[in-house]
Amino acid sequence: MNFKNWLKMGIIIPSSNTTVELEFTKVLSNKEDVFISCHFSRIKLDNVTVDDLTKMEKETERAASELSSIIPDIIIYACTTGSFFKNYMQYKELEEKIYNITKTPVVVTSGAVISALRKMKMRDIVLVTPYINELNKKEVEFLAFHDINVVKVYGMNIIKNTEIGKVSPDVLYEFITSRLKEIKSNFDGIFISCTNLRTFDIIKKLEEKIGKPVISSNSATLWGALNKLNIRISNIGLGMLFNT
Repeated sequence: MNFKNWLKMGIIIPSSNTTVELEFTKVLSNKEDVFISCHFSRIKLDNVTVDDLTKMEKETERAASELSSIIPDIIIYACTTGSFFKNYMQYKELEEKIYNITKTPVVVTSGAVISALRKMKMRDIVLVTPYINELNKKEVEFLAFHDINVVKVYGMNIIKNTEIGKVSPDVLYEFITSRLKEIKSNFDGIFISCTNLRTFDIIKKLEEKIGKPVISSNSATLWGALNKLNIRISNIGLGMLFNT
């Protein structure tokens, strides 16, 4: 293994998240020109509710401090709801908080999502989430603040985060495609929210079906991190975002 071009990603994830490690390491382990290793710190979360997200956020400084000891090239805060549930600019607050501890470039999921949607000129979107209605409403308002209009939102009403992680890509694909038949309005693409949903196996398949871009929390987060590291990786099956 060539460690000459070795980059370290320090990644903060909810403790019950089982997907980010799986998807990021699978995609990044096959690169030959640069070696990117992923190093994780967990912050306690059981249920995807405002109360549990509030408690989880209090562990951010501890997790960032732990990851700073590996001298990472970038820190990623990989949680969607956890970076917008308080206010529309919470992701910026988290970026600053983590940077002040680590002095390292930072990417926060909800900020990366906004950048990715703008990059793909996705102004009118279909939003798919595993969340309860309270969080769906907050996400629609968050996106609207950033000039992203949600044409339709479909939530799976799952509270327990470990259950979100158990949703198979096939089940998620079927959930999305069955509901697309109901949509009469025009839309620019689909955003699948939540870093604990397994989306990497279905992004390309969905794009081929609808002929429009599909972005997920994890694809946007990884894209944002690679951009910040000045690395371009294409042909990894993650759709139009990575081929622009």
